[in-house]
Amino acid sequence: MIQARSNTTPTITMRQPHRTLKLGLDYALTIPTLLLIAPLLLIIAALIKLDSPGPVIYRRRVVGRRGREFDAYKFRTMHIDGEDRLIANRDQWMEVLTGSVDSDPRLTRVGRFLRRYGLDELPRLFNVLNRTMSLVGPRMMTRAELLKFGHRIDGYCSVLPGMTGLWQVSGHSRRLDDRVELETRYIRNWSIVTDVQILMQSVVVAFAVHA
Repeated sequence: MIQARSNTTPTITMRQPHRTLKLGLDYALTIPTLLLIAPLLLIIAALIKLDSPGPVIYRRRVVGRRGREFDAYKFRTMHIDGEDRLIANRDQWMEVLTGSVDSDPRLTRVGRFLRRYGLDELPRLFNVLNRTMSLVGPRMMTRAELLKFGHRIDGYCSVLPGMTGLWQVSGHSRRLDDRVELETRYIRNWSIVTDVQILMQSVVVAFAVHA
């Protein structure tokens, strides 16, 4: 059961038995998955190093539970001089803003492939292992994003951000109000059944997009 607490900054807390259930689900799915895809992770890492200079892992500084900052891991998909490449190709800015993978000059060849199939986010499974993220939860935010509108989401920092979540499986609406409503609904109505349903929907969405 998730309870709301009335004060100047509304927060939602999750009871310890439910936290234990969520932890159990994360580990039960993450550890076997990492063991299964370990060869794939090594192959991707090698391809990134062969394709362009720079680190294999990109670290994004975001806000987690209790407002603590941490590095969210991703495979690097951009050239290390990506912003300079974008400035040199200003005619492509509009396509980049719409999220077009094929026309983004910042992306490496391997990066385009990883982005297209969502493989760049696989290293976040290690974030799940170190308990900075969960498999399911609100979409992660940077400190700047949290300061901008995070206060509108009750208890946003009371739970771990997720690799996937209700907002992602509901169509990635660009409207801020839609995201706030979905994230708040997830936090308020959390259950282990909800997490399992969202994980199943995420798999279905992934196959539908890339079929």
